Amino acid sequence: MTTTVAVRPLTITACGVVSPAGLGLDVLGGALRSGVEEHAAPVSGFEDVVDGYPPRPAWAVPDLRVAEHLGRKGLRHIDRFTLLGLIACKLALDEYGRPLTDAERAETGVVMATNTGSLVSMLEVGRDTLLQEKPYLVNPARFPNVVTNACTGQIAIRNSLTGVNVVMSGGQAAGLAAVRFARTTIGDGRSRRLLVGGIEELSEVAAWGWHKSGALRDDAAVGEGAAAFLVEDGETVAAEGRTGLAELLGCEVGYYGARDAEGRLDGLRSGIERALDRSGLSPGEVDVVAVGATGQLGVEEIEERALQEVLGRPVPTVRVAETLGELYSASVPLQIAAVLALWRAEPADHARVALVTSIGGDGNAGCLVVRECR
Repeated sequence: MTTTVAVRPLTITACGVVSPAGLGLDVLGGALRSGVEEHAAPVSGFEDVVDGYPPRPAWAVPDLRVAEHLGRKGLRHIDRFTLLGLIACKLALDEYGRPLTDAERAETGVVMATNTGSLVSMLEVGRDTLLQEKPYLVNPARFPNVVTNACTGQIAIRNSLTGVNVVMSGGQAAGLAAVRFARTTIGDGRSRRLLVGGIEELSEVAAWGWHKSGALRDDAAVGEGAAAFLVEDGETVAAEGRTGLAELLGCEVGYYGARDAEGRLDGLRSGIERALDRSGLSPGEVDVVAVGATGQLGVEEIEERALQEVLGRPVPTVRVAETLGELYSASVPLQIAAVLALWRAEPADHARVALVTSIGGDGNAGCLVVRECR
């Protein structure tokens, strides 16, 4: 008989969000309730190919005024992918309420979900390498952007954070892997606090990749965004008399086979059951579900079936991709942010519980239990 071990909570003490709705939780909550069209910068429409994008909706972060958030120095050769991550982390650190001391920065690390880093930067350097007549005509300033951890490195450098610095690659579920890594790192005492999140940039290449893959419904949008959460040990936060936005409880993620639909169904279903059990919660205590496979052909149905089999009842559902588009590496972080945004906009008299689920065509699947702080 397998006995599950109760999880030690992590507490989100600050949050930074950059999405097609704009910056912050408040505008994200508004977009989830009324639609993103009033906020986002549409890149392409349903009918015509615009600016090299395929004929499907695509949503970009609007009016990204980088200098207002990051200043003007040292950004000339930093790509858009990294800028999204830097701004999200800056917003989270600003929301913390006070600047971190030098000692605290030494104990603060960065864990971000990104499967490739900047795809645009990699392709630009790769193309120049093949097309330029001489190797030294490749722009050397672009090369640092092609490594997967370029963004996390910049986040650490610009904020003087010298704790662990990690990127997690796990397909659609990369954000869950980041939360699992964060729990292990904080639990082992390797960091006191972490910036945990995920980043995805919109590009013609990525949009065409989704379009040609046949993985999305014809009307499913693609998007971009980043979310970063300052995460600390929950018991430590409580002992110091502080509170936060939410607790991260049970988190399960695994690989169940890209071609095995029943295997993914069983994996997601058992993952949800374990995560709730380790959180000390029953299926009946789940107030809302934030799903991650919206618009993904052949995958969305697996996610919905697993939830129905475990929860056994209709539960209010947040479908982030319907509003922001397919976000890949940033999906789970923005699902978490969406739950926090809706909770902030609609206060309740009890600590609500959310289930964040993720499943992709690559065979990765998992879930996270989030409980509102009171």
